[in-house]
Amino acid sequence: MKQHILPALKLTFVCIVVFMGIYTLAIWGIAQAGPNKGQGETVTVNNKVVGYKLEGQNFTADNYFNSRPSAVGYNAAGSGGSNKGPSNPDYLKQVQDRVDSFLVHNPGVKKDDIPAELVTASGSGLDPDLSAKGALVQVARIAKARNISAEKINSIVAQQTQKPLLGMLGTEKINILQLNIELDKLK
Repeated sequence: MKQHILPALKLTFVCIVVFMGIYTLAIWGIAQAGPNKGQGETVTVNNKVVGYKLEGQNFTADNYFNSRPSAVGYNAAGSGGSNKGPSNPDYLKQVQDRVDSFLVHNPGVKKDDIPAELVTASGSGLDPDLSAKGALVQVARIAKARNISAEKINSIVAQQTQKPLLGMLGTEKINILQLNIELDKLK
């Protein structure tokens, strides 16, 4: 018994020192070299922090582009998905409720035209981006709410669309916080 317990205790002590001490300090040190010293990239408007660039936020007003739903209430401290499978009745009801709500706020849109990203949460629950299609399907609602031409809003969407890396790695995406900030700059 002594021959098993002593090595196990030594291994436990070594793991505690390495993973709780050395590894943690190494990651913290690397973060200090990054922008904002590892605290996240903040977005400021008029010298006021309005959000974080890489963290999804809840936009539900009709005069803003809606974000992707979050399974964790946009809480970065507890990121994660819902862990409900695609056949779970609670999950299916939640998605149907989101579809119904979207159709109420966007009456000119057909159910088949709603991108899945607008009614399903991402794996982290904090996805800050939408596809161009996810933004464009909302343009008519925003144009009506703000009394601005749809063409003007479409041009902002086009300006804010980030192309895939090297033209082929990833997909086109739009940061919703940045898009809504640009939308607020319109008069």
